Amino acid sequence: MASRLVQRCSRMFGVPVLAHFTAPACDVAISSKKSFRTSLPSAVLAQVHTSTFSWNTDQPLVEEQTYSKQTERSEVDSLIELSSTIEELLQLSTSHILNGSQAALIIIQLSRLAAEQKLDVGSILQDDRFQQLLKLASGQVSVVWNGNLVLLLRSLCFLGLDASSKDLTSVEQEVRWRLRRLNFKHLVILADFYVPFACTQDRKDLVSDLLKHLELRWTEVDNARMVVVLLVKVGYLSQSLMEKLEDKALEFAEHFSPEDIRRVALALAAQNRRSIPLLRALSYHLVQRHFGLSNSVLVDLAFAYGKLNFHQTQVFQKMASDLLSKLPELSPSNVSQCIKSFAYLKWLNLPLFEAFAQYTVDNAEKFTFLQLCNIVLAFARLNFQFSQGEVFYELVHQRVGAELDSLNSQQLIDLVWSLCVLQQVKPLYLQKVLQSDFYDGVFGDTSPKMQNYRLKLMHINSTAKLECAEYKGPFLPTEIVSAEISRSSDRKLSQLQAELQDVIRGLAGDAECCCTAVDTVYGWQIDGEMVLNSENKPLPLKELLAPHSFQSRGTQPLPAGAHRMAFLSWAFPNYNVKSKDLLGRFVLARRHLQAAGFLIVDVPYYEWLDLKSEWQKAAFLKDKMSKAVAEEMAK
Repeated sequence: MASRLVQRCSRMFGVPVLAHFTAPACDVAISSKKSFRTSLPSAVLAQVHTSTFSWNTDQPLVEEQTYSKQTERSEVDSLIELSSTIEELLQLSTSHILNGSQAALIIIQLSRLAAEQKLDVGSILQDDRFQQLLKLASGQVSVVWNGNLVLLLRSLCFLGLDASSKDLTSVEQEVRWRLRRLNFKHLVILADFYVPFACTQDRKDLVSDLLKHLELRWTEVDNARMVVVLLVKVGYLSQSLMEKLEDKALEFAEHFSPEDIRRVALALAAQNRRSIPLLRALSYHLVQRHFGLSNSVLVDLAFAYGKLNFHQTQVFQKMASDLLSKLPELSPSNVSQCIKSFAYLKWLNLPLFEAFAQYTVDNAEKFTFLQLCNIVLAFARLNFQFSQGEVFYELVHQRVGAELDSLNSQQLIDLVWSLCVLQQVKPLYLQKVLQSDFYDGVFGDTSPKMQNYRLKLMHINSTAKLECAEYKGPFLPTEIVSAEISRSSDRKLSQLQAELQDVIRGLAGDAECCCTAVDTVYGWQIDGEMVLNSENKPLPLKELLAPHSFQSRGTQPLPAGAHRMAFLSWAFPNYNVKSKDLLGRFVLARRHLQAAGFLIVDVPYYEWLDLKSEWQKAAFLKDKMSKAVAEEMAK
């Protein structure tokens, strides 16, 4: 197109020069209705076409010389590719004259063979022929092609060349200078292997420059593998890059393999990035594409979902079915990790957990004591009761009795508290954690980190008082429990709790006939308390004895036929996922309050949300109270 335009211009420039030899001006004016070519005499056209202004596009004015893109391969290049042993490659350095690019190729091949054959790289580094190749490659590093330069750096890092080596520093410096000229694939390869080696300031600077180029050129990501590599290797180093890579991961999620999904999920879990859109996309493709998941993928996905607290029931069901079929192939470590992950997710699949428990019984000698403790903790969190619990807990007690002293204070509290939830605790365990030399250290640490353990120790103390008649002491001092309750009593009420307390006050009619947000000596808080006489009428609490309270309001015992009611609200987080079964912690609370003489009025969120008016809510509580009294009378 451009050449034709130039040709036209040349013709137009030629007309004014030659027109006076052949045609009058009027003929030129008439040419506006005709073709310019036909308006001129043939002699003029011949002169214009051959003038110096014309460019003929059919043939070049100067014959161009063509170059082949492929350089001529030498005999050495072929020998490098065909060499299959370390010795053959090293021998090339003495039998042939090499350039820097060929020396780099030999080092790359040496690294590849050493990795494939799992050879000792130390002997390679100490070989004089290798040192000669290294000097040649680093000395002529400027002639090494970009792709081979990146692979050369990777090979030197794999071979374990000292970071202070001048030859390695030379290669690293050349890579840093060429970052702008490297294509994006080479940048990804560099990110894939080099980040773990960034231990010196120069290497950190190279990684920093690499990140800048990746952030600028992230739109060049064009396949799933690039996304996965960058997410895993460098995503955590840059917040802005990670956000862009998450967008790219959404774009290529449908091309991810199960291994890619596993790596991306673990990368998110390692950074604690709960990227909901990306997790939903990964979950969708896991379910819809009917992948066959390997054991490692199943275990790691369970860990990642548990760490990120991301719930997707269809994925969990698929994982459960795959784990059930592959359970004999799993190691005790994998089983322990899966149980712990599902416990974090508050997801209880009865067939799967029955199989897990049976696997634990059948392979008890293969589990470490800590793994067994983690299984007990998981069962307690979900309040899972094994159908063959006697056999299972007999095994647990044997291991606990032999290795109880090997646990630190936090692990011991977790284990004993879990056995309390599962109603399997023994007086020996209670005595171990309720001794003064033990609990002094726990309550002496007032850090927020230890608050949960102080609370668990109070629950253990309550179990010892309320549920373990054969236990005679010691117990926690009342002043210690009171001080801890006062520290943690300032809790923010949920909407359900606030609404429930308002309705309780309305039902009582008189402020003296009810109490709300009651802290008990058992370590549990009651949403509301009320005492009903034999005619189900509220009684004033001011004169009544309250053994559950730190400051008893009166000294009179309950009248004959009276009932003390405890209102407990249960929100969504108090239940197992997709279930109406309470978690073990809250089952323990109900048991303790019942053992303390309360009639429990449960207020689940899924029933309360259906009530719209105050009248409906009041009627709901009245009905619940009547049922609680009727059940108590029927016993």
